[in-house]
Amino acid sequence: MIEFRTVADDEPALNFSPLLRGVQKTFAYVQEHGSIGLTPSKAFKRNFVHWAAAEFDWPGHTEADLFAVNKVLNEHDFMPVGDIHFLLTTLKMGRHYKGDFKLTKAGSELIDQPGRLFGIITPFYLFELNHTGYTRFSDEPLLGNWDMFMNILNVEAEDGITGADLRRTLYGDPDQGPGPRYDDILGSLYINILRPLCWAGLLHVDRAKGFQSTERSLFTKTPLWKAALKLETDAMVGSATRH
Repeated sequence: MIEFRTVADDEPALNFSPLLRGVQKTFAYVQEHGSIGLTPSKAFKRNFVHWAAAEFDWPGHTEADLFAVNKVLNEHDFMPVGDIHFLLTTLKMGRHYKGDFKLTKAGSELIDQPGRLFGIITPFYLFELNHTGYTRFSDEPLLGNWDMFMNILNVEAEDGITGADLRRTLYGDPDQGPGPRYDDILGSLYINILRPLCWAGLLHVDRAKGFQSTERSLFTKTPLWKAALKLETDAMVGSATRH
């Protein structure tokens, strides 16, 4: 069973979460400017997306990364912005009003409570958001569930595990072909499980480059994992050392 601990507002491990940082910076932008402008399709306008690209400091989606492949940035060009927009409106922390996005009373009350904010947005982001929207394999769900994945990672990622080793632990070796080939299962595992956990700040990835990069990338639990999660496999990784 996955249980989230209450995280104190001054917990240093919260700094590991790009998701929390992005939400907090979005709140700060609305505080300063009053609102975020919306396009006719109700997406965030480019001026905010450009600002977010510079300010969010999102791993793998820095300003340089994004503008290397885009001349301008719309919401759909910066996936985390779209996730945050959906998350805040769905959780009723923000709303659309006359062509703008504004914070609700519930959202405004969380501005100075990062620990509480993390505890609200993270379970929703991980377990409710449809991460398969970013993959062409959305009609082929992974065998398993979040409880299984997180309890296995709790043990296997304690000292770091590569994508290839995690794939092998969960599903065995991929079918061998005459040459290098894309591993659909590992790709789906990364998009649906590993990347969301990294973006939530619970895992850290030392990202390898080139073809088959996920196989060679190393995934390790961050201090936020231990500060925020209570899992059935804790006894296997020394739960007595937890605070």
